[in-house]
Amino acid sequence: MTEGKKNYGSYLEMHFIVVILGFTAILGKLVQLPAPALVWYRTMFAFIALFIWLNISKTKYRLPWKQALKLLGIGIIVSTHWIFFFGAIKVSNVSVTLGCLASGTLFASLLEPLVFRRRVYWFEVIIGLVIIFGLYLIFQFEPRYINGIIYSLIAFFLSSLFTVLNKKITFQFHQNVIGFYEMIGGWLGVSIYLLINGNMNVHDLSFTFTDFIWLALLAVVCSAYAFSAIVRIMRKISAFAVVLSINLEPVYGIILAYFIFGQSEYMTFGFYAGTLILLLSIFSYPLLERRFIKKGV
Repeated sequence: MTEGKKNYGSYLEMHFIVVILGFTAILGKLVQLPAPALVWYRTMFAFIALFIWLNISKTKYRLPWKQALKLLGIGIIVSTHWIFFFGAIKVSNVSVTLGCLASGTLFASLLEPLVFRRRVYWFEVIIGLVIIFGLYLIFQFEPRYINGIIYSLIAFFLSSLFTVLNKKITFQFHQNVIGFYEMIGGWLGVSIYLLINGNMNVHDLSFTFTDFIWLALLAVVCSAYAFSAIVRIMRKISAFAVVLSINLEPVYGIILAYFIFGQSEYMTFGFYAGTLILLLSIFSYPLLERRFIKKGV
Protein backbone atom coordinates (compact mmCIF):
# COMPACT_ATOMS: atom_id res chain seq x y z
CA MET A 1 0.00 0.00 0.00
CA THR A 2 1.43 3.43 -0.95
CA GLU A 3 1.95 6.23 1.60
CA GLY A 4 -0.82 8.29 -0.03
CA LYS A 5 -3.35 5.46 0.24
CA LYS A 6 -2.37 4.76 3.84
CA ASN A 7 -2.97 8.40 4.77
CA TYR A 8 -6.19 8.79 2.76
CA GLY A 9 -8.30 8.47 5.91
CA SER A 10 -6.22 11.15 7.64
CA TYR A 11 -6.78 13.59 4.76
CA LEU A 12 -10.53 12.93 4.89
CA GLU A 13 -10.62 13.46 8.65
CA MET A 14 -8.61 16.69 8.28
CA HIS A 15 -11.17 18.13 5.87
CA PHE A 16 -13.96 16.98 8.20
CA ILE A 17 -12.27 18.96 10.99
CA VAL A 18 -12.01 22.04 8.75
CA VAL A 19 -15.77 21.81 8.14
CA ILE A 20 -16.19 21.66 11.94
CA LEU A 21 -14.01 24.75 12.35
CA GLY A 22 -16.10 26.54 9.74
CA PHE A 23 -19.22 25.49 11.64
CA THR A 24 -17.88 27.17 14.81
CA ALA A 25 -18.91 30.59 13.53
CA ILE A 26 -22.39 29.31 12.69
CA LEU A 27 -22.84 27.89 16.20
CA GLY A 28 -21.72 31.25 17.58
CA LYS A 29 -24.54 32.93 15.69
CA LEU A 30 -27.11 30.30 16.71
CA VAL A 31 -26.38 30.69 20.44
CA GLN A 32 -28.42 33.61 21.77
CA LEU A 33 -26.01 34.49 24.58
CA PRO A 34 -23.75 37.59 24.39
CA ALA A 35 -20.18 36.83 23.27
CA PRO A 36 -18.52 36.92 26.77
CA ALA A 37 -21.12 34.55 28.27
CA LEU A 38 -20.85 32.27 25.23
CA VAL A 39 -17.05 32.04 25.67
CA TRP A 40 -17.45 31.50 29.42
CA TYR A 41 -19.54 28.39 28.80
CA ARG A 42 -17.41 27.23 25.86
CA THR A 43 -14.18 27.29 27.88
CA MET A 44 -15.84 25.74 30.95
CA PHE A 45 -17.42 22.86 29.02
CA ALA A 46 -14.17 22.32 27.09
CA PHE A 47 -11.90 22.04 30.14
CA ILE A 48 -14.41 19.75 31.90
CA ALA A 49 -14.50 17.48 28.82
CA LEU A 50 -10.67 17.48 28.62
CA PHE A 51 -10.38 16.80 32.37
CA ILE A 52 -12.65 13.76 32.02
CA TRP A 53 -10.71 12.52 29.00
CA LEU A 54 -7.30 13.03 30.65
CA ASN A 55 -8.43 10.89 33.57
CA ILE A 56 -9.98 8.20 31.36
CA SER A 57 -6.79 8.01 29.26
CA LYS A 58 -4.65 8.21 32.43
CA THR A 59 -2.61 11.09 31.02
CA LYS A 60 -0.53 12.98 33.58
CA TYR A 61 -1.57 16.61 33.63
CA ARG A 62 0.10 18.14 36.69
CA LEU A 63 2.72 20.70 35.63
CA PRO A 64 5.29 22.90 37.41
CA TRP A 65 3.57 26.16 38.40
CA LYS A 66 5.68 28.31 36.03
CA GLN A 67 4.70 26.17 33.02
CA ALA A 68 1.08 26.07 34.17
CA LEU A 69 1.00 29.88 34.47
CA LYS A 70 2.31 30.22 30.90
CA LEU A 71 -0.48 28.02 29.57
CA LEU A 72 -3.10 29.81 31.68
CA GLY A 73 -1.86 33.12 30.27
CA ILE A 74 -2.11 31.88 26.68
CA GLY A 75 -5.60 30.63 27.54
CA ILE A 76 -6.63 34.19 28.46
CA ILE A 77 -5.46 35.33 25.00
CA VAL A 78 -7.46 32.48 23.43
CA SER A 79 -10.67 33.43 25.27
CA THR A 80 -10.21 37.12 24.41
CA HIS A 81 -9.84 36.08 20.76
CA TRP A 82 -13.11 34.15 20.98
CA ILE A 83 -14.93 37.09 22.59
CA PHE A 84 -13.98 39.35 19.68
CA PHE A 85 -14.61 36.53 17.16
CA PHE A 86 -18.15 35.86 18.36
CA GLY A 87 -18.68 39.57 18.97
CA ALA A 88 -17.90 40.16 15.28
CA ILE A 89 -20.50 37.58 14.29
CA LYS A 90 -23.11 39.18 16.57
CA VAL A 91 -22.62 42.71 15.13
CA SER A 92 -22.17 41.61 11.50
CA ASN A 93 -22.46 38.05 10.15
CA VAL A 94 -20.53 34.83 9.56
CA SER A 95 -19.31 35.79 6.08
CA VAL A 96 -17.74 39.09 7.19
CA THR A 97 -16.02 37.47 10.17
CA LEU A 98 -14.56 34.52 8.25
CA GLY A 99 -13.71 36.76 5.30
CA CYS A 100 -11.17 38.54 7.52
CA LEU A 101 -9.55 35.27 8.63
CA ALA A 102 -6.67 35.71 6.17
CA SER A 103 -5.49 38.78 8.09
CA GLY A 104 -4.00 36.28 10.54
CA THR A 105 -1.32 35.48 7.95
CA LEU A 106 -0.26 39.13 7.95
CA PHE A 107 -0.19 39.33 11.74
CA ALA A 108 1.74 36.06 12.05
CA SER A 109 4.36 37.28 9.54
CA LEU A 110 4.96 40.27 11.82
CA LEU A 111 4.73 38.50 15.19
CA GLU A 112 6.81 35.38 14.44
CA PRO A 113 10.05 37.29 13.65
CA LEU A 114 9.62 39.26 16.90
CA VAL A 115 8.99 36.21 19.09
CA PHE A 116 11.59 33.93 17.47
CA ARG A 117 14.06 36.72 16.62
CA ARG A 118 14.39 35.86 12.95
CA ARG A 119 14.59 38.17 9.97
CA VAL A 120 11.54 39.23 7.99
CA TYR A 121 11.42 37.74 4.48
CA TRP A 122 10.63 40.03 1.56
CA PHE A 123 7.80 37.83 0.25
CA GLU A 124 6.08 38.07 3.66
CA VAL A 125 6.03 41.86 3.27
CA ILE A 126 4.54 41.57 -0.25
CA ILE A 127 1.87 39.11 0.90
CA GLY A 128 1.11 41.43 3.81
CA LEU A 129 0.56 44.34 1.40
CA VAL A 130 -1.71 42.19 -0.80
CA ILE A 131 -3.73 41.20 2.30
CA ILE A 132 -4.09 44.87 3.24
CA PHE A 133 -5.44 45.54 -0.27
CA GLY A 134 -7.94 42.69 0.11
CA LEU A 135 -9.08 44.07 3.46
CA TYR A 136 -9.39 47.52 1.88
CA LEU A 137 -11.81 46.10 -0.70
CA ILE A 138 -13.91 44.55 2.05
CA PHE A 139 -13.94 47.82 4.02
CA GLN A 140 -14.86 49.81 0.91
CA PHE A 141 -17.78 47.66 -0.16
CA GLU A 142 -19.14 46.67 3.25
CA PRO A 143 -19.10 49.88 5.38
CA ARG A 144 -22.27 48.78 7.20
CA TYR A 145 -20.24 46.01 8.82
CA ILE A 146 -17.34 48.21 9.95
CA ASN A 147 -17.63 47.15 13.63
CA GLY A 148 -17.70 43.48 12.64
CA ILE A 149 -14.59 43.92 10.49
CA ILE A 150 -12.70 45.72 13.29
CA TYR A 151 -13.69 43.03 15.82
CA SER A 152 -12.60 40.35 13.33
CA LEU A 153 -9.19 41.95 12.81
CA ILE A 154 -8.62 42.14 16.58
CA ALA A 155 -9.76 38.51 16.92
CA PHE A 156 -7.37 37.23 14.26
CA PHE A 157 -4.48 39.30 15.62
CA LEU A 158 -5.00 37.56 18.97
CA SER A 159 -5.36 34.22 17.16
CA SER A 160 -1.98 34.76 15.48
CA LEU A 161 -0.45 35.78 18.81
CA PHE A 162 -1.51 32.67 20.71
CA THR A 163 -0.60 30.46 17.73
CA VAL A 164 2.94 31.84 17.69
CA LEU A 165 3.22 31.50 21.48
CA ASN A 166 1.85 27.94 21.32
CA LYS A 167 4.46 27.05 18.72
CA LYS A 168 7.11 27.31 21.43
CA ILE A 169 5.44 24.78 23.73
CA THR A 170 3.55 22.42 21.41
CA PHE A 171 6.08 19.61 21.75
CA GLN A 172 6.78 20.10 25.47
CA PHE A 173 3.49 18.67 26.70
CA HIS A 174 0.66 16.40 25.57
CA GLN A 175 -1.80 18.25 23.33
CA ASN A 176 -4.74 17.55 25.67
CA VAL A 177 -2.77 18.87 28.66
CA ILE A 178 -2.06 22.10 26.77
CA GLY A 179 -5.73 22.43 25.86
CA PHE A 180 -6.84 21.66 29.43
CA TYR A 181 -4.74 24.42 31.03
CA GLU A 182 -5.49 26.93 28.28
CA MET A 183 -9.23 26.38 28.59
CA ILE A 184 -8.99 26.85 32.38
CA GLY A 185 -7.02 30.07 31.82
CA GLY A 186 -9.60 31.27 29.31
CA TRP A 187 -12.47 30.47 31.68
CA LEU A 188 -10.78 32.28 34.58
CA GLY A 189 -10.07 35.31 32.38
CA VAL A 190 -13.68 35.58 31.19
CA SER A 191 -14.94 35.02 34.75
CA ILE A 192 -12.90 38.00 36.00
CA TYR A 193 -14.19 40.10 33.10
CA LEU A 194 -17.82 39.20 33.87
CA LEU A 195 -17.33 39.90 37.59
CA ILE A 196 -15.82 43.34 36.92
CA ASN A 197 -18.69 44.21 34.59
CA GLY A 198 -21.33 42.88 36.99
CA ASN A 199 -22.53 40.22 34.53
CA MET A 200 -21.75 37.18 36.66
CA ASN A 201 -25.36 36.47 37.62
CA VAL A 202 -28.10 33.98 36.79
CA HIS A 203 -29.92 36.38 34.47
CA ASP A 204 -26.89 37.20 32.29
CA LEU A 205 -25.68 33.59 32.15
CA SER A 206 -29.05 31.86 31.67
CA PHE A 207 -29.57 29.89 28.47
CA THR A 208 -32.20 27.77 26.75
CA PHE A 209 -32.00 24.03 26.19
CA THR A 210 -31.28 24.71 22.50
CA ASP A 211 -28.40 26.99 23.53
CA PHE A 212 -27.06 24.19 25.72
CA ILE A 213 -26.95 21.79 22.75
CA TRP A 214 -25.10 24.34 20.59
CA LEU A 215 -22.70 25.16 23.45
CA ALA A 216 -21.96 21.48 24.08
CA LEU A 217 -21.18 20.96 20.38
CA LEU A 218 -19.04 24.10 20.35
CA ALA A 219 -17.02 23.06 23.42
CA VAL A 220 -16.65 19.30 22.95
CA VAL A 221 -16.57 18.88 19.15
CA CYS A 222 -15.24 22.25 17.89
CA SER A 223 -12.77 22.78 20.74
CA ALA A 224 -11.66 19.66 22.63
CA TYR A 225 -11.93 17.16 19.74
CA ALA A 226 -10.72 19.41 16.90
CA PHE A 227 -7.66 20.62 18.82
CA SER A 228 -6.37 17.17 19.76
CA ALA A 229 -7.30 15.59 16.41
CA ILE A 230 -5.26 18.10 14.40
CA VAL A 231 -2.16 17.36 16.49
CA ARG A 232 -2.71 13.62 16.05
CA ILE A 233 -3.23 13.91 12.28
CA MET A 234 0.00 15.91 11.92
CA ARG A 235 1.85 12.73 12.87
CA LYS A 236 0.58 11.09 9.66
CA ILE A 237 0.46 13.92 7.11
CA SER A 238 2.68 16.96 6.66
CA ALA A 239 2.13 20.24 8.47
CA PHE A 240 1.99 21.85 5.02
CA ALA A 241 -1.06 19.73 4.13
CA VAL A 242 -2.70 20.58 7.44
CA VAL A 243 -2.18 24.33 6.95
CA LEU A 244 -3.55 24.21 3.41
CA SER A 245 -6.63 22.36 4.64
CA ILE A 246 -7.31 24.81 7.48
CA ASN A 247 -7.11 27.69 5.00
CA LEU A 248 -10.37 26.35 3.51
CA GLU A 249 -12.23 27.18 6.75
CA PRO A 250 -13.69 30.48 5.49
CA VAL A 251 -14.80 28.80 2.25
CA TYR A 252 -16.66 26.03 4.06
CA GLY A 253 -17.98 28.43 6.70
CA ILE A 254 -19.35 31.00 4.25
CA ILE A 255 -20.99 28.28 2.11
CA LEU A 256 -22.59 26.65 5.18
CA ALA A 257 -23.74 30.05 6.50
CA TYR A 258 -25.39 30.92 3.19
CA PHE A 259 -27.42 27.68 3.17
CA ILE A 260 -28.36 27.98 6.87
CA PHE A 261 -29.01 31.72 7.22
CA GLY A 262 -29.91 32.57 3.61
CA GLN A 263 -30.04 36.17 2.39
CA SER A 264 -28.58 37.63 5.61
CA GLU A 265 -25.24 36.18 4.49
CA TYR A 266 -25.38 37.57 0.94
CA MET A 267 -22.57 40.07 0.36
CA THR A 268 -21.51 42.47 -2.41
CA PHE A 269 -19.15 41.61 -5.27
CA GLY A 270 -16.41 43.71 -3.62
CA PHE A 271 -16.59 41.60 -0.49
CA TYR A 272 -16.12 38.36 -2.42
CA ALA A 273 -13.31 39.90 -4.51
CA GLY A 274 -11.52 40.97 -1.34
CA THR A 275 -12.05 37.56 0.26
CA LEU A 276 -10.69 35.82 -2.86
CA ILE A 277 -7.55 37.98 -2.71
CA LEU A 278 -7.09 37.06 0.96
CA LEU A 279 -7.48 33.33 0.21
CA LEU A 280 -5.03 33.49 -2.72
CA SER A 281 -2.55 35.19 -0.39
CA ILE A 282 -2.94 32.37 2.12
CA PHE A 283 -2.34 29.65 -0.46
CA SER A 284 0.64 31.45 -2.01
CA TYR A 285 2.46 31.92 1.29
CA PRO A 286 3.55 28.30 1.98
CA LEU A 287 4.55 27.89 -1.68
CA LEU A 288 6.75 30.98 -1.60
CA GLU A 289 8.10 30.00 1.80
CA ARG A 290 9.24 26.61 0.53
CA ARG A 291 10.80 28.08 -2.58
CA PHE A 292 12.68 31.08 -1.20
CA ILE A 293 13.60 30.03 2.33
CA LYS A 294 15.24 26.85 1.02
CA LYS A 295 17.29 29.03 -1.35
CA GLY A 296 18.11 31.43 1.45
CA VAL A 297 16.70 34.41 -0.45
